[in-house]
Amino acid sequence: MITVFESANDRPSLRTMKALVGGWFRLVGCSNHPDWQVFVNDEGQLFGLPFNEAASNICGSEVLGHAVLLKGAARWH
Repeated sequence: MITVFESANDRPSLRTMKALVGGWFRLVGCSNHPDWQVFVNDEGQLFGLPFNEAASNICGSEVLGHAVLLKGAARWH
């Protein structure tokens, strides 16, 4: 599962980001798309979150649980 934001008007708040990923989050490097920001639950492995194939393919590395993708003007600075 991936939630995508592409507009500055849609940029998620801290509270929204935490709700989407299910807790504290971290930025995952996305070598396939260095201009995108992908955020995931910081404790996904500890919580046993499921493998996220779609987000893993985008990032080129293993992603667990729900991912939030920020593109363009939705990116956090």
